[in-house]
Amino acid sequence: MTNTLTISRSEGRVITLHLAGRLDGVTQQSLLDSARSEQSSGARFLVIDLQGVEMITSAGLAALHHIYKLFTPQEEVDTWNKQKSGEIYKSTYFKLAGASANVYYVLNISGFLQNIAIYPSLAEAMNSFEQ
Repeated sequence: MTNTLTISRSEGRVITLHLAGRLDGVTQQSLLDSARSEQSSGARFLVIDLQGVEMITSAGLAALHHIYKLFTPQEEVDTWNKQKSGEIYKSTYFKLAGASANVYYVLNISGFLQNIAIYPSLAEAMNSFEQ
């Protein structure tokens, strides 16, 4: 395992951040900085490609939670909850793709997949955004 996280990006209507390495307490800040930079530059939709993530810790989960909140308008969540009380809201702005079985397991048992859509492949995640 590497002790770093490499982040590369793909540009378009939906920005993709491709991760490789460990998403943990040492590397979470660089992911947060990348996501904030994209949002500040006007990005509205974001996919995080987890295909190259070897391991995710609670700090990495916290980073994903912050990014979810950054890209998902709270007003929309509030409106959903008022109109569809009891139904689970899934962000249409922020999605995950390509997690290994181990990373998927951590995301699932921690409850992250309740509000964040995850797709087996990056192509499926990109196709899920409305045109």
